[in-house]
Amino acid sequence: MIWILNLALFVGSASLLYIASEMIVSGLVRLARYFGWKEFVVAFFVMAMAASLPNFFVGLTSALKNIPQLSFGDIMGNNIIALTVAVALATFFAPKKELPADGQTIQSTLIFTTVAALLPLLLIVDNVLSRGDGLILILFFLSYIYWLFSKKERFTKTYDPTDTAKLNLSQALLTTTKITGGIGILFVASQGIVLSATFLATDLGLPLILVGIIILGLGSALPEIYFAFSSARRGETDMILGNLMGSVIIPASLILGLVAIIHPISSQSLAWIASSRMVLLLAIILFFVFTRSSHKISQRESLILLLVYLVFIMTIIFYK
Repeated sequence: MIWILNLALFVGSASLLYIASEMIVSGLVRLARYFGWKEFVVAFFVMAMAASLPNFFVGLTSALKNIPQLSFGDIMGNNIIALTVAVALATFFAPKKELPADGQTIQSTLIFTTVAALLPLLLIVDNVLSRGDGLILILFFLSYIYWLFSKKERFTKTYDPTDTAKLNLSQALLTTTKITGGIGILFVASQGIVLSATFLATDLGLPLILVGIIILGLGSALPEIYFAFSSARRGETDMILGNLMGSVIIPASLILGLVAIIHPISSQSLAWIASSRMVLLLAIILFFVFTRSSHKISQRESLILLLVYLVFIMTIIFYK
């Protein structure tokens, strides 16, 4: 009976994620035009920050309870899903069945995204993500923020004046309220997914680290997946990459750094790291190469990324 309630909670929360994503996407598009910011930057800071809240609360709770490995698994699982499943789904539903990655800001952020995804794996090579490592991760995040806002052309965009004029101050405030409401729904739905998924995994007798990587990783990545789907249907491809790259950079640097400072993370109990590192590295490298080479991700390349995720899951299950 309990598992039926948890399953119903999971389905209901997933439905709320869809509603929240629709609200946030439409609001962010209008707000970007009002402030004259690039859709990419707005999605990075608003949507990616909101989507990273589940990672933050899972990380804070696990660190305070002396089980930071759960947060590490959650963030690694989140990153691999963002770079594979979310990218693939966005490409499938995009108008031209491809995800363009034009623009200097996007291409440069791609480098930061790649480093952010690799850095935790490199720092934990000695089997410990120490407080010093956590400080390095936070400094990396701050360095990206400094780079992004150090030059105006990196975050601003000139829109059609008629589009900007359609949104006055009162409408901008109303739009901000709508986005805030969507983020609130997003947060509640994410917590419902994480809670129900964790109970379901416990009922099935799955180990803690496996819960973090597969269950929590997938649950916390659902906002990015839904947002990518909603943005692709609307043709807002810059917002997809802003959200996805932000959803990698923020958890892997800022959040994981804070968790490591609160409680250093030992990987000696994480048997999957040695066996699955190459799979994770492959996803990162492929995402970088596909996005960098032709400044777009095609449907065929998305299928390859999706296959990497399936291999990743099989590897985790095999070495659990």
